[in-house]
Amino acid sequence: MDVGEIYTVEVPSTNGHEQAGTRPAIVVQAPQFENRLPTVLIIPLTSRLTAQAFPGTFTIHPDTENNLTMPSVALVFQLRAIDKRRLKRRIGRLSAILLAQVHQTMKELLQLP
Repeated sequence: MDVGEIYTVEVPSTNGHEQAGTRPAIVVQAPQFENRLPTVLIIPLTSRLTAQAFPGTFTIHPDTENNLTMPSVALVFQLRAIDKRRLKRRIGRLSAILLAQVHQTMKELLQLP
């Protein structure tokens, strides 16, 4: 599991506005923590393009590298940790340009230098 890889994940349901259910998600946790933590940091994706209206999002179009089947919105503002057992299947990976966009959006949301 590496930063920028896209997996099908099972996101537990909640009573709030968080994404839930089986969906693609981007792994954003550094690989050196894979064997040291029982969880993994992910950014869920949604096919509801209206989610682009929220800050902390951007659109990913399907290509041969990410293997998505439809345009998807990365919900960076919903960064979360899930149990690694919820990772089901590797789908593909983000391009370097889109991974840089993930990092930039995270920096903005977290007010990192």
